Amino acid sequence: MATEQMSLDQIEILANEALIGAGTLPESAKSVSKAVRSAERDGIPSHGMLYVPIYCEHVKCGKVDGSAVPELIQPRQSAIKVDAKTGFAHPAIDAGFNELIPLVKSNGCAGLTIFNSYNCGVLGYHVERLAEADIVGIGFTNSPASIAPVGGKKPVIGTNPFALAVPDSAGGAAFVLDQSASVVAKSEIMMRAREGESIPEGWALDPEGQSTTDPEIALKGSMAPSGGYKGFGIGLLVEVMAAALSGAVLGIQASPFSGTTGGPPRTGQCFIAFDPEAYSGAEFYERISALVDAIQSQDGARLPGERRKKNRQRIELEGVEVSQSLIEKIRSFCV
Repeated sequence: MATEQMSLDQIEILANEALIGAGTLPESAKSVSKAVRSAERDGIPSHGMLYVPIYCEHVKCGKVDGSAVPELIQPRQSAIKVDAKTGFAHPAIDAGFNELIPLVKSNGCAGLTIFNSYNCGVLGYHVERLAEADIVGIGFTNSPASIAPVGGKKPVIGTNPFALAVPDSAGGAAFVLDQSASVVAKSEIMMRAREGESIPEGWALDPEGQSTTDPEIALKGSMAPSGGYKGFGIGLLVEVMAAALSGAVLGIQASPFSGTTGGPPRTGQCFIAFDPEAYSGAEFYERISALVDAIQSQDGARLPGERRKKNRQRIELEGVEVSQSLIEKIRSFCV
């Protein structure tokens, strides 16, 4: 397969041009393309360039309103809501963060919900931005149903990730925990289905609830919850926070993120943010440092998100290899 080496700048520019060419407002395209760049930088190709043609196709078919302008609502002093207007999640989250961060600094804590939204990409990318503002950020995002309850066969909740970003007192994140309710993200199975590869045992179940290594059959069945009933419980927590609390559509009612049918998914996100200075002050950072040291001092142990950090150090210098066929597909959307 022919590939082309691309810098992160080139990736962001190409993604931005394709999104605008598909009919996305420049401000929204900028927000999404920055997240695409971040995914590639951190070695998460399933949420990087591979997703750009899907984003563009969804703008073209109306699954995403590329011209949507998020509407911000503040019903209470420490509560912010953003109506994404069936547009991209990224600009809606940006609009919410612009108000959330100063609110947390003044009040100590605040909450943000987004509804009428869409796939927000890598959830850890968003909460890490809160850590960079010296804020403890917790994020939740729901998705179309793809996980059946333990003992059942019919999907009820999505892969529903949650993420935690902890500041390091130096303008960065001490660590970022980002995990889904499923063994792997659904996009990983979709990627293997496109490439004609099998999936490992234990990733997914067929429509009868039996384990399968065929990604095509897996997409017709359900994702396997991480840790059995505990993983399903985490997904249920996320569904409450990101869908029920935000006023978004439940996963059982949402149209799929893949394909062009079904209209906007109207899913949601939820973020809870704390300023450590309002609670434990400098002691917070001392405790986080001790916690990090207790993990990293053990041979073979690693912090959550450490692999992504190592990837970004290398990829920022080397760039990434992208298949020419994918590049051509993305360029086809550019004006």
